[in-house]
Amino acid sequence: MSTPFPFTAVVGQDDLRLALLLNAVSPAVGGVLVRGEKGTAKSTAVRALSALMPEVDVVSGCRFSCDPDAPDPGCPDGPHEPGAFASRPARMVELPVGASEDRLVGALDIERALAEGVKAFEPGLLADAHRGILYVDEVNLLHDHLVDLLLDAAAMGASYVEREGVSVRHASKFLLVGTMNPEEGELRPQLLDRFGLTVEVAASREPDQRVEVVRRRLAYDDDPAGFATRWAGEEAAVRARIVAARELLPSVRLGDGALRQIAATCAAFEVDGMRADIVMARTATALAAWAGRTEVLAEDVRQAALLALPHRRRRNPFDAPGLDEDKLDETLEEFGGSDGQDGDGDDDPDPGPGGGPGGQPEPDDAPQGDGDAAARPEAGEGGEPQPSGGAGEQSPARAAEPFRTKVLSVPGLGEGAAGRRSRARTEHGRTIGARRPRGALTKLHLAATVQAAAPHQRARGRSGPGLVVRRDDLRQASREGREGNLVLFVVDASGSMAARQRMSAVKGAVLSLLLDAYQRRDKVGLVTFRGSAAEVALPPTSSVDAAAVRLESLPTGGRTPLAAGLLKAHEVLRVERLRDPARRPLMVVVTDGRATGGPEPVALATRAARLFAAEGTASVVVDCESGPVRLGLAGRLAGELGGTAVTLDELRADSIAGLVKDVQGSRPGSRRVA
Repeated sequence: MSTPFPFTAVVGQDDLRLALLLNAVSPAVGGVLVRGEKGTAKSTAVRALSALMPEVDVVSGCRFSCDPDAPDPGCPDGPHEPGAFASRPARMVELPVGASEDRLVGALDIERALAEGVKAFEPGLLADAHRGILYVDEVNLLHDHLVDLLLDAAAMGASYVEREGVSVRHASKFLLVGTMNPEEGELRPQLLDRFGLTVEVAASREPDQRVEVVRRRLAYDDDPAGFATRWAGEEAAVRARIVAARELLPSVRLGDGALRQIAATCAAFEVDGMRADIVMARTATALAAWAGRTEVLAEDVRQAALLALPHRRRRNPFDAPGLDEDKLDETLEEFGGSDGQDGDGDDDPDPGPGGGPGGQPEPDDAPQGDGDAAARPEAGEGGEPQPSGGAGEQSPARAAEPFRTKVLSVPGLGEGAAGRRSRARTEHGRTIGARRPRGALTKLHLAATVQAAAPHQRARGRSGPGLVVRRDDLRQASREGREGNLVLFVVDASGSMAARQRMSAVKGAVLSLLLDAYQRRDKVGLVTFRGSAAEVALPPTSSVDAAAVRLESLPTGGRTPLAAGLLKAHEVLRVERLRDPARRPLMVVVTDGRATGGPEPVALATRAARLFAAEGTASVVVDCESGPVRLGLAGRLAGELGGTAVTLDELRADSIAGLVKDVQGSRPGSRRVA
């Protein structure tokens, strides 16, 4: 077994270490979500925490880690006789992003259950994590159905496995820790709220601290055991402090003054529900115990707010998590002063080995300046933008307010990653038939299994009431659900689109579709064209907020190289098809349909569009043409693509329901929705 990097040897990241330690002191806090860029010791710190957790006593031979002092009466390995127990280190169980449902919750032997009535159960990761740590790296990429199972277990403290009337239940209480890179997409709001605390981490910009990070990492890589030995004293001190804080925790008093500050803070920041209040109360109590106090002070409430509220204030995926600390201090001061507390919170408790519970370090801010100027790729003397493609470039227009759109779906039945957009064969959804299982049986079709076994009962010598079932009789349920797609936006940023009010409306429409893509668990990409060329503004990603940022800073101006934009989109889809052949694309072209610049621009655009029609790529053209005289060029483009044209106004209307359902089954031609 490899030697983990010592927890106390992690350089900086005080908030991350403090949040993990508070959960070690009080698992009721509800876990930690660690957000940050790659290479910031997120996983290293989480894996190192397990070495600091106190040992647990378990019933000898119990696969579900029952506590010998209070064994689970419903344990599948029970009932347990008093007496034999063993001590072992607390486990840290890692849940892979691609894990199956059976690997997470455990698996029943359906064949034995039907034929013999025996509950033969193989425990899953939720059983292994009981009374330990469940760690999910890249938690934002976890499949929805696994997220649902995780939420249920975290909320109820138990895992239930039910298959065709056969059920198994076992205790599953764990410290949930997740890490994620926000560039790869955001979490569902339901899962976000389940994490008690959240921490934003970033690499230090201080050269001395970066030097120390490299020095320690190299020393660890050269001799892991020796490096761990040098930090053994610090590790033992923190471990002892965790034990002492756990023992002190029941004696900590959360007075009415502190409770009033907690309630006022949650109300002032307009967080949803009451879970934030409860988490803040538990966190403040754990902070006091960690500092060796039996009284919760105002500074504990302040630090609890900084850890428990930022991720609960987001209203949509484009909102950056965070907390206005000036407003926080004003609220605490206004409602402080009761129970002998000092509302100013000037006295900081002992930071200890895990980092101080004082205010969070200020994030590195981007250089301040003219936002428009910063978005311009080229500028000459005096800040004047340089022309692109023979026409002047305009500063980016702000997006209009987003609105709710109707569903744009890919026709047919796919087999892509689970999502909420297009029809697909999935492991979850409504049952549409049965088939012989390929590999392990996961979803039994009971009626089809009985029907397959029934004709052979006499030949198999059946004599009792039980059904004689063989492996060949088992049938897997075929189910239909929804998949996520790759939604590729191809946006015209040329001079013909550059009217400021018009471009604002266009960006608002694309932003609305991006929000819809987030809710439907899609990947998104962004191709723009203007001047003399097209570019991939954002390669396909699960991060719709990254796409929103690129869209916001999109400049306009120049000619309209429509063919270049379509060819660039075709190349992006070709590469993505090799990377993820099961994920079907939906192309959304946002343009007025004009094609200018270069020889034969219209003919080139027509030939490029026919590539998509020949491959059957589902496409929608959002017609941005305005004015009293309309040429209908976007509609013609939709016809060449074999797709559908819709105006900006129609994008809001109920009349666009099912826009792309039968686009591949129709004769090529423009389809204008009435």
